Amino acid sequence: MTNTTILLAGATGDLGERIAKALLGRGAAVRALVRPGAAAETVARLRSQGAEVVEAEYGDATGLRAACTGAACVVSALSGLRDVIVDAQTRLLEAAVSAGVPRFIPSDFAIDFTKLPAGSNRNLDLRREFKTRLDRAPIAATSILNGAFADMLTGVAPIILFKRKRVLYWQNADQRMDFTAKDDVAAFTAAAALDPSTPRILRIAGDSISARGLAALMSDLTGERYRLLRAGGLGLLGMLTRVARTVAPGGGDVYPPWQGMQYMHNMYSGLGALQPLDNHRYPDLRWTTARDVLASRGS
Repeated sequence: MTNTTILLAGATGDLGERIAKALLGRGAAVRALVRPGAAAETVARLRSQGAEVVEAEYGDATGLRAACTGAACVVSALSGLRDVIVDAQTRLLEAAVSAGVPRFIPSDFAIDFTKLPAGSNRNLDLRREFKTRLDRAPIAATSILNGAFADMLTGVAPIILFKRKRVLYWQNADQRMDFTAKDDVAAFTAAAALDPSTPRILRIAGDSISARGLAALMSDLTGERYRLLRAGGLGLLGMLTRVARTVAPGGGDVYPPWQGMQYMHNMYSGLGALQPLDNHRYPDLRWTTARDVLASRGS
């Protein structure tokens, strides 16, 4: 009988909760790993949906091993800085190996950091560092790379300036960027977690679109003309990023302003583009486009 038990770390986070729901929808036995004291409302919601909730601190090797025991795959949706992405995930990895779990999916949900120069993005450097550890471990691993979350197009990402009817870009208005809706990432991750034959890296994108394409799309959706606004070249963006990091380092913030600027640099450089795509690996999945996301804005 096929083992469908999936240990999910980070299940109380935004993406983690979506992955839990997608896994349950596919009939998986979800074991949600949460820290003691996790938000009671989220824990109750996970249980009501059918997930088993287990508590363990990431410094508790015995507790982590017990949580992993019997799982077919460990999926990490953890979010944070070095203490989480490198340290906590390493302890989770060690527990998975010790418990004999055959597969591990790390929290690598991003642009293709394997193609980026070291030092160009702090958060992605941490994922690269953990990847080195994961590649040395005696366990099958699969990273899922999805570009930026398409949900950010509605305002979080400084690309579409809705009030000004402008689409901001750096360097090249025709550089395509990869976006995937969070629910689509969760659905693909759930399918991959239950698929014992996944390769080391899977790349997905709900849409690949340029700033020029976004301007045309917004003009079509709203009936009002959206124009392109060139902010400058990549050299200028790199300099501004360094200045911002010096002036406002952000302490322990996961996403200080300069971190977002690093992502913009990576995306507009084209170095983190996702090729080839694995969108068709699970034919039952349907993909949310940039048009879908922006058409639903405000609805």
